[in-house]
Amino acid sequence: MRLLRIMWRFLVAVQLLPALEGGEETLVGGQAVLEGVMMRSPHAWAIACRKPSGEVLLHSEPLERLSEKRPWMGWPVMRGVITLGHAMVLGYRALKFSANVALEDLVPEKPAEQSSENSGKKEEKKFEISTWVATINIVISLAFFVFMYKYLPLLATTELKKVSPMVSGQIMFNLVDGIIRILLFLLFIWGVSLMRDIRRVYEYHGAEHKTVFAFENGDPLKTSAVQKYSTFHPRCGTSFLMTVMLISIAFYMAIPVTTFWARFAVRVALLPVIAGVSYEIIRFAARHRGSLFSLMTAPGLWLQRITTQPPSDDQAECAIAALDQAMSVEKQRGGELVIA
Repeated sequence: MRLLRIMWRFLVAVQLLPALEGGEETLVGGQAVLEGVMMRSPHAWAIACRKPSGEVLLHSEPLERLSEKRPWMGWPVMRGVITLGHAMVLGYRALKFSANVALEDLVPEKPAEQSSENSGKKEEKKFEISTWVATINIVISLAFFVFMYKYLPLLATTELKKVSPMVSGQIMFNLVDGIIRILLFLLFIWGVSLMRDIRRVYEYHGAEHKTVFAFENGDPLKTSAVQKYSTFHPRCGTSFLMTVMLISIAFYMAIPVTTFWARFAVRVALLPVIAGVSYEIIRFAARHRGSLFSLMTAPGLWLQRITTQPPSDDQAECAIAALDQAMSVEKQRGGELVIA
């Protein structure tokens, strides 16, 4: 039962990955995982997960900053696509690591006769997320995303158009399509928040935001200092996703296609461009919080009332431990941070 529960949490967390991930290549950011937090700096990443026994397990690795090797990867819009792709890969690795930590003390059951034969031997094999399980999970996640946020809203709007002439125009059609997409996203985010296990992920998400805020303001990374900050951060994956959905409405309005499959193809093909533009808006808004662009990130901040929850001190300690470890590796590599 516990194995199935952990695997289910892992699957749902992968669906939430874009909403849980935050930060960018030149800043400190992080991500909530299962019973822990991953933190990253420009040249390092670290993860702190609390094991079922209560012990905190740390893991860290250096990171290569892609734009330092290939300048074109640092161009506006392009850097958003590259950075977000890199962040998603890293985020998935962090989620997989955290799931394996949760599975660490689970040992496959042996038949009674086999157990008696090996009673004097130490059983070393444990459950873990295998490569094929990870691959299937990624395929399911991508299929779910395309179906839920591209195909289903378009299908619903197309059917609505048949019964309501108001939806026939290019502007109104894409506006209704966008509203349905946002409603489906809100329903999914809210629905999974009712699950106790996912709510804990949202609490670790809050711990990550509080810790980043404390670091950005130069406060000591202590639980008491971290806990005084808000769980709502403008440079959050939730804000990014909401910005993507809002900007996509304007993009789709500008493409004069009318058939179902042409519209569907446009929605899939333009996703990297929309993601890159949204990244630039979030990046600018994080540095200019009084600007007009910051208003576009406001819906994402409101949505963080669901995707972030106040963490306990134990959860904040995980976020602090992860950031401390990431900064230690960053300093070893001679990295320098640029704080907004």
